[in-house]
Formats: sequence, structure tokens, C-alpha cells
Amino acid sequence: MNKKILVFTDLDGTLLDHYTYQTNDAQEMMDRLKQSDIAIIPNSSKTLPEIELIRQQLSFHSPFITENGAAIYIPIDYFEKQPEDTVLSGPYWVKSFSHNSEHWQSLLKQHAQDFKPYYQGFSEMSVEELMALTDLSHENASMAKQRQFSEPLHWRGDEQAQTKFITCMEAQGARVLQGGRFLHISGHCDKGQAQQWLSEQYAQYAAKSTSQNTFIEPQEQIITIALGDGKNDIAMLEQATFAVQVKSPVHDFPSLNRQSNIYQSRQYGPAGWAESLHEILSSTLIC
Repeated sequence: MNKKILVFTDLDGTLLDHYTYQTNDAQEMMDRLKQSDIAIIPNSSKTLPEIELIRQQLSFHSPFITENGAAIYIPIDYFEKQPEDTVLSGPYWVKSFSHNSEHWQSLLKQHAQDFKPYYQGFSEMSVEELMALTDLSHENASMAKQRQFSEPLHWRGDEQAQTKFITCMEAQGARVLQGGRFLHISGHCDKGQAQQWLSEQYAQYAAKSTSQNTFIEPQEQIITIALGDGKNDIAMLEQATFAVQVKSPVHDFPSLNRQSNIYQSRQYGPAGWAESLHEILSSTLIC
């Protein structure tokens, strides 16, 4: 039986260098994956326009997941037919798992005023303020502010206040995820849930190969490799066949519950991304 391999990847701090946002050290591996018809699927806290730009720059043609699992964007006709529970939006079939960003902004205003001295939301920041926090360009910071399903926060309080804040927001039906730089307020969705749903579509439908124009049989076995560096990546790392924790220059590896098929890179960011994929793809478990 043939095996269909899917690579789900976080972006910031994983495929993109934490400081420079460059992917140079991963280029050779990305080329290898494309030549082998292995889909590279961004699974990120980033927004739709941010990921669209990255996909264009890196010549990715696969589906992608935005805002920590809040929505999946599938290019029209990528699968043989439109998956159920998706809507047509521009050039994509879209599956969403969360309320819109205005809903979470409203909850913060109604229920988190006691914590207001400790955080600043993306919707409240100017582009220049976000640039200063992230070293993003003006164009990229503008795209990062275009949230559809979540409200990231720059947390300025201590851990005790953060714990109380998270309890408060969870009582209102929100989910709070710690990303590489920000706290993300959204619905009960995560990268793992979105990854599982999309993996099931690959298994259920025949997918078109962008490089060879062939069809993938639905009965093929799906193998998922997930790569991430932060706490908001835990759900997708737990769900995947193989979990890769990419070494971060700013924090330790988050703890995982799983006991097998875990890889921790020795190198940082995109170099660690490529290092770990080389190790997995060269193993007898895959090939």
C-alpha cells in the first residue's frame, strides 16, 4: 500500500527563523519534499494574507491552516470534490472552527476589564506598535493585524495574573493559547483539530498532485509529520504520526504527553526543521 505523507508546519520559529523570518536553511529540504510530491501545509497562528504571501514566496500550493486552527483554506479543485461543511470564499473552500474576531474582542471588553493594565490586543495596536514588538515590516505587520477569528494579546503582567486571566476567559467560552510571542484568544479550536480534519479529507478524497497531475487513491495510508516550537503547537504535535519539536532560542521544548515518535531538533528554526525531516524521511518507518 502506498503511503501519502503530509508535512504540517508551524511558521514563526519553526520554518521561519525566530528573528529574521528567513527560510534559507530549509530550502533544500523544501525542494526535496516538493520533488517527492509531499504536501507542505502551513499550520500557523498567522492570518490569511500573511500565509498567502508566504505561500507565494515559497511556491506552496497545498491547503493551509490559519489563526491556530481557527480555519482551513483549501484551494478550489485541490480535491476531486468540495469537502462537506466548507463554504466557498474567493479562491478557497473554507472550513472554520471559531467565532469571528469581533466576538472575542467583545468578550474581552465585557469580562476582562480588571486585567486591562496587563495586556494590549492586536485590534488596539497601531501597525507601528506591532512592528516594534515583532520586527515585522510595515506590510507584514499590517497583514498580521487582519485577524478573522481570534484576538492575540501582548501580555505584560506576571504569571499569576495570566493564570487568573485565562480562567476568566475560559469561563466565557474562550480558549487561550500561548504562542511564540502572544496570547491568542479564540474558540475551542486548535492546530490539532484542524490538522486531523484536513488529514481526513486527504484520506477520503482523491487529491490532485500539483507536480505530476496524477490522482491519489483515497485508500492510501496517511502519515502526518507535524513540526512546531511553541505551546500552541502541542495539539498538532500530539495528533500527528510523527512529532517534531524544533529548538527555540527563546524557550524550552514544551512538554508532550505522547511517548513515541518524538523528535527534538539539535539546531534552531529552519535548520532544525530540515534536520528533523531528513531524519524521519530517512527512517525505515517511512521509506
